[in-house]
Amino acid sequence: MTVHIGAPQTALAVTSPWANSSIILPPLGNLDAYISAVNRLPMLSLAEEQEYARKLKNNNDLEAAGKLVLSHLRLVVSVSRKYLGYGLPHGDLIQEGNIGLMKAVKRFDPDQGVRLVSYALHWIKAEIHEYILKNWRMVKVATTKAQRKLFFNLRSMKQGFKDGADAATHRNTLTEGQIDVMARELNVKREEVIEMEQRMSGGDVLLDPSPSDDGEDAFGPIAYLSDATHEPTALLESRQRDVLASDGITAALQELDPRARRIVEERWLKVNDDGSGGMTLHDLAAEYGVSAERIRQIEAAAMKKMKKVLATYA
Repeated sequence: MTVHIGAPQTALAVTSPWANSSIILPPLGNLDAYISAVNRLPMLSLAEEQEYARKLKNNNDLEAAGKLVLSHLRLVVSVSRKYLGYGLPHGDLIQEGNIGLMKAVKRFDPDQGVRLVSYALHWIKAEIHEYILKNWRMVKVATTKAQRKLFFNLRSMKQGFKDGADAATHRNTLTEGQIDVMARELNVKREEVIEMEQRMSGGDVLLDPSPSDDGEDAFGPIAYLSDATHEPTALLESRQRDVLASDGITAALQELDPRARRIVEERWLKVNDDGSGGMTLHDLAAEYGVSAERIRQIEAAAMKKMKKVLATYA
């Protein structure tokens, strides 16, 4: 049993073992025909989705899996359109999204209380993100992790100004007011926004997601490729974060001795009325009569222990 979902650029087909062999979609080389065919595929009702998902989960029914995949191919087409601004072929993006959809169907649990469309969004976007990171290259305008984070946030916010009528915006530069808005929204200094804007205005630069020369972790646009504010997955992720922030943190703190617990609370959890945080390493070192390095070691050990507890809530 195969379903040909097409290969980008070429007429070769990618085969899934999960679909009815009688359904053959046009190759992604003929993108318009493929999208038209996908949009004609029938969608599943909640009852049908639950039925097929349980058949797959309980009996490894590949025919049922195929029906789930086919009915959600149009979702992949819709999601992939959000990433066309990175200069990669639409067919390639769809192909990678289809792989993510198959992974989602394989892992979907109908007893979780969510529709497959919500669950599959995460896997579809994850595959597309990984593909973009492997293939998208811009000039290295940001050399540190913090600068790269600012770069992608700034790039996203500039898109929001493009529809305005301000002449400076159409010159691809920022007005003083826009700089103030960005600095406030991104919680950075005006000077940092101006410097990054100057770098971005200088032309395209190579952005390699490999680790930087100073040993920092690789950083790419994966977390900033699209706005997930109103997506169903954002609600599920928010719910999980709420559990971690309440029950998870409480349980993790209970595993620490009083000194380690206070250090973690002061360093990570305390927020004063003026918005500032708790005590610094040197403040805590002075209170306990040890070196700041010793406080840092205690903090690191405590965080490692907390991560093990929090893993049970993930």
